[in-house]
Amino acid sequence: MSEQRVAIVTGAARGIGETTAERLSRDGFRVVVADIDEPAAAAVADRISGSSGEAVAQSFDVTSESSVRDMVQATLDRWGRIDALVNNAGVAGQAAPSWQLPDGEFERVLAIDLFGVYYGCRAVLPHMLDRGSGRIVNVASIAGKEGNPNAVPYSSAKSGVLGLTKAIAKEVATTDVLVNAVTPAVIETPLLEQVTQEHIDYMVSKIPMGRVGKTEEVAALISWLCSDECSFSTGAVFDISGGRATY
Repeated sequence: MSEQRVAIVTGAARGIGETTAERLSRDGFRVVVADIDEPAAAAVADRISGSSGEAVAQSFDVTSESSVRDMVQATLDRWGRIDALVNNAGVAGQAAPSWQLPDGEFERVLAIDLFGVYYGCRAVLPHMLDRGSGRIVNVASIAGKEGNPNAVPYSSAKSGVLGLTKAIAKEVATTDVLVNAVTPAVIETPLLEQVTQEHIDYMVSKIPMGRVGKTEEVAALISWLCSDECSFSTGAVFDISGGRATY
């Protein structure tokens, strides 16, 4: 078994996930760039490997529990260990009042943004508990704390991620498997292309710092939460919102 730490980052082909994969590599992890978009994931993994890191792309479907388990098993088959899981894969969903959303949109967003996090935690926890160590970081959103109008499915899913994080963390609190969440406000990523400018302006208007966040800022926080330096925080929600919701 390799002695070098191994991290899985879901939704790592772009945005927060991509930057987090790059940051974890610089901080000494071998990285699995897990994404449904295999060509884009491969490009990220190749770039990391070309910068003196070690990364591999892994295609998977976050809405399928069997696909998530297969991705985790492929990581164990390759490197023999999983030290950190960053559940980042997600979609913004359509921006519209709840009664105007198309049938199935609520279920689609929850399948990706909430069920996928649950599947990831379930898949890695037995291994982490057997090893007696592990870090799970769930990427939620400030929308999960406050609720964003015209984003009911997204807000509901991210609120669910917070409850899931707290509950699972307490289940394993006496082990060295720590489970935490981060709640970014609006971050400058390709995800913004999925929402209207009006919705972006609304979100930025709620940020006291008056700007969007950067993926590098979120990745730095996630990297610390994946490290051994994070040793007395579990079930916690780490705000990274420019002061929007500091509770």
